[in-house]
Amino acid sequence: MAADSEPESEVFEITDFTTASEWERFISKIEEVLNDWKLIGISSGKPLEKGVYTTGVWEEKSDEISFADFKFSITHHFLVQEPSDKDGKEEPVEDALPLPMQDLLCMNNDFPPRAHCLVRWYGLREFVVIAPAANNDAVLSESKCNLLLSSVSITLGNTGCQVPLFVQIHHKWRRMYVGECQGPGVRTDFEMVHLRKVPNQYTHLSGLLDIFKSKIGCPLTPLLPVSMAIRLTYVLQDWQQYFWPQQPPDIDALVGGEVGGLEFGKLPFGACEDPISELHLATTWPHLTEGIIVDNDVYSDLDPIQAPQWSVRVRKADNPQCLLGDFLTEFFKLCRRKESTDEILGRSAFEEEGKEVADITHALSKLTEPAPVPIHKLSVTNMVHSAKKKIRKHRGVDESPLNNEVLNTILLFLFPDAADKLADGFESRTSTSAGNNPPPENEDYNLFSQFKSAPSDSLTYKLALCLCMINFYHGGVKGVAHLWQEFVLEMRYRWENNYLIPGLANGPPDLRCCLLHQKLQMLNCCIERKKARDEGKRGSMPDRSPGGTSGDTGKGADHSGDNPDKEKEVGKSWESWSDSEEEFFECLSDTEDLKGNGQENGKKGGAKEGNKESVNLKPEGRLHPHGKLTLLHPGEPLYIPITQEPAPMTEDLLEEQSEVLAKLGTSAEGAHLRARMQSACLLSDMESFKAANPGCCLEDFVRWYSPRDYIEEEVVDEKGNIVIKGELSARMKIPSNMWVEAWETAKPVPARRQKRLFDDTREAEKVLHYLAVQKPADLARHLLPCIIHAAVLKVKEEEALEDISSVKKIIKQIISHSSKVLRFPNPEDKKLEEIIAQIMSVEAIIARARSLKAKFGVEKCENEEEKEDLQRFVNCLLEQPEVSVIGAGRGPAGSIIHKLFVNAQRLTESSDEVSAVPPLEEELRSVSSEERRLNTGTVSDFPPPTGREVILRTTVPRPATYSKPLPQRMYSVLTKEDFRLAGAFSADTTFF
Repeated sequence: MAADSEPESEVFEITDFTTASEWERFISKIEEVLNDWKLIGISSGKPLEKGVYTTGVWEEKSDEISFADFKFSITHHFLVQEPSDKDGKEEPVEDALPLPMQDLLCMNNDFPPRAHCLVRWYGLREFVVIAPAANNDAVLSESKCNLLLSSVSITLGNTGCQVPLFVQIHHKWRRMYVGECQGPGVRTDFEMVHLRKVPNQYTHLSGLLDIFKSKIGCPLTPLLPVSMAIRLTYVLQDWQQYFWPQQPPDIDALVGGEVGGLEFGKLPFGACEDPISELHLATTWPHLTEGIIVDNDVYSDLDPIQAPQWSVRVRKADNPQCLLGDFLTEFFKLCRRKESTDEILGRSAFEEEGKEVADITHALSKLTEPAPVPIHKLSVTNMVHSAKKKIRKHRGVDESPLNNEVLNTILLFLFPDAADKLADGFESRTSTSAGNNPPPENEDYNLFSQFKSAPSDSLTYKLALCLCMINFYHGGVKGVAHLWQEFVLEMRYRWENNYLIPGLANGPPDLRCCLLHQKLQMLNCCIERKKARDEGKRGSMPDRSPGGTSGDTGKGADHSGDNPDKEKEVGKSWESWSDSEEEFFECLSDTEDLKGNGQENGKKGGAKEGNKESVNLKPEGRLHPHGKLTLLHPGEPLYIPITQEPAPMTEDLLEEQSEVLAKLGTSAEGAHLRARMQSACLLSDMESFKAANPGCCLEDFVRWYSPRDYIEEEVVDEKGNIVIKGELSARMKIPSNMWVEAWETAKPVPARRQKRLFDDTREAEKVLHYLAVQKPADLARHLLPCIIHAAVLKVKEEEALEDISSVKKIIKQIISHSSKVLRFPNPEDKKLEEIIAQIMSVEAIIARARSLKAKFGVEKCENEEEKEDLQRFVNCLLEQPEVSVIGAGRGPAGSIIHKLFVNAQRLTESSDEVSAVPPLEEELRSVSSEERRLNTGTVSDFPPPTGREVILRTTVPRPATYSKPLPQRMYSVLTKEDFRLAGAFSADTTFF
């Protein structure tokens, strides 16, 4: 025995049956994902409400799994619902059908307009799809399809998951899915047939019933009546009886000069083609029982007029041509051009005729040589244009991108003060055309501050609109360069002849606006200063009293400023610099001794000594007395001095100044130098104050300049009288502070003899040079915020006429998005394209609304109640995927739709009855002809349906007569493109 057992103990083999195959690993991965998503066990949910598939929120989550080296994506699609109350549902769970099987029989959500195809075919609220991860991968072989389906079946059996699992097979464009759903003792198989050629027997209801019954019927058990839901879809494409109301602009008329100034100030709007391409009418019979209607190869009771439910959707034209969108797109393309104005037009007028152009004033003065013309008879636009004709004598007239008529129209629109319309002179008109009127206070107008563009009534805004139109209609980039060249020449002419620029608000540059608008405002400031100085030399000074100044008002006299250092208000007027006809000194050396100035005065603690030396000084540069205030020591009235205005700054100059100050560093010397640079205006005001008030001290200056820094309090003197005693604030008492140092440095120099804080000549030339070197692309970048601003105003104006809620929301989003993007100096092109795309989408929506209003006759409707219903119906068509027609074919909207189809049919049938049928499959044509022959007067009002959808449902015991009755469902869709059958067939697996 021992000998026999030895070989058995020495020779043996071990087979490891625990090693998992690739198939088992694949199944295990599916189970892990289902477990992570908490889909294991019994599914629960509340009954589905009507329309919830359309109005509810669908979500999905995905993961990636692999079978060997082949990757799949697994996705869970589900309808978001509130958790159901599980109390009291523990007992019937064992006998209840899985939730997906119950959904197969639910009729509340048939034919949802927007949902996953499996939702439409099977009516499921939740399912999982396993599909190849790559778009070009496909499961084509039958063995692989069966392997995947087996994997799904094993996974459902192992996990007890009751959510249906589908596998996508064949090419993805075919949308072929097979799947399975399991419950306790029950199983539902999801099968599908997809054909290109439709068998004749399945083009009607009778044939579909036959195939459905043959699939589920038990020969020994009579079938329960089959419930049916039928939908026929009709497409209307012929709108010949309704012309699209939006006509494209007449380009020939624009080029011919019939535009007019008004057109250049507006952006076009609307679609040049009908943005609605098709209207889809779905006629639905939601609850039918077998035997109620007849629909076979020779006769049909499915009359669309008799359908209890009508629903409509519209198909939008792909990228309809819209005027506003084209304008914005073409102008944005200009931002990417690289050429300069010289490269586009050849050598510019600023270089070509060097000697003649170097002095534009000389070139323009030649116009008056033949016969002197009074100044009020001259137009700046005409003068510059004539000068340009002389300058451009080597360039042929035909070479000019803009013809004279269009150019003059634009220039008169931009510069209305150049038109010889008023009896008074040109000079008086320009003085009132620089934007003196207060800006309107409304949300639309103030959009410029959010977009950093320019006010809608400004010259910059108008220039942007003109350039946009020129770019689109009149020569493109060459026309833009030509107009810009003319514009720059106009600016130079106005600067050299002291003519204010119209359409610009008074005052320093508005930093809320784009840089180009700030530059033009800066140039206007220079013109104002130069004009006032020239008038002062001629002895014709304007009124010296600044507007709104009262006898007791000075700098900061109202004590209401938030910052004492910035409480300078009125009393400073560059136009009223001189008390006599003395000329202004361009520059005054810091070491020059002024006659009678004496020594520096006003030192704190040494005021009496300074008073003795300066008491004999002659006051200069006085504006008017400051109310009841008197100087502390001489006791004479305190006079408000004539001071210099602070230098206006544009944002690029402020940035340069900030960089210079930052480079000074944080050292004590750098900080001191920085303080002196920043106190130039303060020093000038101190010198003016000393000149106007001989014998004054620092306390006097502070009482006028920054009243809150002079603290007064009531005290009782030795005799018991209440007196007011004042002293400087704590910050003014700091040793060697900036105010004390500036006061000690300041000399009694009136403003007219001080070095100018603002060199208008230099700043004007800098602005003119800046304008002259701008490329068309740079110009477009500067003005793009203005164009977007104008486009938003335009869509708001057009939307107000239509009152579409979805458009209001989009406009708010555009404003919010633009406010964030346009605030940056160089916004990204991608973000700008997004803004333009949003504006184009709004334009398309409004155009669709107008198209539908015209087709449904909303404006022509006389009944107000009916008109409101039609307007509401049109708005719903724009905002919802599908809209129910109240009253079906007999309601107001239904009657109009019926008439549309009837008119379209008559237009086509009038030529040839056969050609009136839209192109369908050969099998449909024979059926359609029979239907028209047997149902004359009804079906002929509509073309043959382009889509036929049928849902068949019943409950039968399968596979045997003693099996549990389970839901069965088959969905069929027939279109001119394909034929599909999607069946869900349930079976009792208890004994099988």
